Amino acid sequence: MTRERWQKVADVYDAAQDKTSSQRLPFVREASAGDSDLRRQVESLLAEDDQSGVLDTPIQIAVGEVLNDNAAVQPGTFIGPYRVDTLLGVGGMGEVYRARDTKLNRDVAIKILPAPFATDSDRLARFKREAQVLASLNHPNIAAIYGLEGRERQDGQEGLPCLVLELVEGPTLADRITHGPVAIDEALAIARQIADALEAAHEQGIIHRDLKPANIKIRDDGTVKVLDFGLAKIAEADGAGGAGRPGSPGLNTQSPTITTPAMTAAGMILGTAAYMSPEQAKGKLVD
Repeated sequence: MTRERWQKVADVYDAAQDKTSSQRLPFVREASAGDSDLRRQVESLLAEDDQSGVLDTPIQIAVGEVLNDNAAVQPGTFIGPYRVDTLLGVGGMGEVYRARDTKLNRDVAIKILPAPFATDSDRLARFKREAQVLASLNHPNIAAIYGLEGRERQDGQEGLPCLVLELVEGPTLADRITHGPVAIDEALAIARQIADALEAAHEQGIIHRDLKPANIKIRDDGTVKVLDFGLAKIAEADGAGGAGRPGSPGLNTQSPTITTPAMTAAGMILGTAAYMSPEQAKGKLVD
């Protein structure tokens, strides 16, 4: 994503902040007419804004983090055998790109973690452990993780880890909702598949914590895929209302996405305000 593009996102976001709560979404839709990606990005930021205490860093600072020269990935860049093609989206936990696996000749999604993680060796180690746990999830309604690659730095040393993910084609549930009411039969089919995915994750002691329409893809054949476990928490086996079964992978392991002062300072967004459960919004144990 170019600096000019991020500036456009920031400009529309800032202008929307000056509107009343009832005026914001209509304003964003008008300001981003014909640019659905811009609309989704701004609406996501508004849902996570500082009125709910979720976004602790001004948008200008957050944009600056994403545009850090050390974190930018240009089309044609190789990360291991993966050739980066285009930017698919940006979130609080990093950037997601479409890439080409040049060994297996398939398209994948690559998630690049934010540069501030480079100074937190413990967080990096815990992220890698959780990536291994998520890789154990094998379910038709959960987007698969293919691997973990190190992005090479200019000095030749291994850089920040990158998740290599299944690339799921098709609209998000958020896109589907914007097209009008969802018929009851279609809604039930979508809901059943989401529930199946969550049940599979919960059986492994993994709690998503950022389930929302934008993190759910619907393929042309009707298959639903739950995406983005970047804010997932691994349940404690002895926690009140813990979701995991005794012996499940990752139990009694601290999730790398638990809030820390450093993460807040870097402007990390833990969850989306409009879709949080009450206990998550209150900072209580989620299950």
